[in-house]
Amino acid sequence: LLPGAMGCINSLVCKPRLCRDSICIKDISATIDSSPTVIDESSDIVLRYRTPHFRATARVCVPPILRAETWVIGWIQACNYMEFHNMYGDLGRSSWELPDLREQNISAISDSDGVNYPWYGNTTETHTIVGPTKREVRCTVSMNDNFYPSVTWAVPVNKSNVSQLTCITRDQSFTTWLVASNQGTDEIIILQTIKWRMKLHIAVNPNEVLGKRTTLLEPIQQVNPQILSKNEPITPNALKKPNANDAQVLMWRPTIGPPELVIPAKV
Repeated sequence: LLPGAMGCINSLVCKPRLCRDSICIKDISATIDSSPTVIDESSDIVLRYRTPHFRATARVCVPPILRAETWVIGWIQACNYMEFHNMYGDLGRSSWELPDLREQNISAISDSDGVNYPWYGNTTETHTIVGPTKREVRCTVSMNDNFYPSVTWAVPVNKSNVSQLTCITRDQSFTTWLVASNQGTDEIIILQTIKWRMKLHIAVNPNEVLGKRTTLLEPIQQVNPQILSKNEPITPNALKKPNANDAQVLMWRPTIGPPELVIPAKV
């Protein structure tokens, strides 16, 4: 394997010359489902919603590995931006926040599964090749991502269960890398970089009966992901702890008075 080389992205076949010199991406795709976000009002405690899935799939051709090396082909993802606000009329808002990202101490944070750093997952998301190998290896790696949170109808710091939720907005951006990683040397070859974004706006009428409170506003259909023509480097925080799920906090930010920590980070 020659570090830094790529070659024949989206070609139908692996040209022998390129396969001797580089890892070859035979085919790659990145999409977001065209279906709209689904809202679930079945609970009188929380509103739930399920966004469409981001999906990425790549077919990769790896040339013969001449030495006793182990390489992993797979997906690494980082969150670059997050705004996640739940408005409760003129009382204030709750928000899930990534403090270091919000304060621009870091430019991105790992979106690993929290176990198999730096990988997004370790089932369909990665493929391991143990050398030496006598011939090329062809593999497919895929991943998908979406949001399925719960938001309380009532103000999260109150003991009352009175519905006062009026609006949900969410805007998150991600960078996803397809990489080849040498497990002995920690060398990472970036094969492809993908950018994608998920936005959400739900209006809520807390005075309506359950089942009739919410309206999904724009965007009904998400913007398509971008497969970049020029790869971007992986930021260091995308490769190590903490991941976004462990680092996020839930804050209550009242219209009047100081903010209050509702749920602390797990790390």
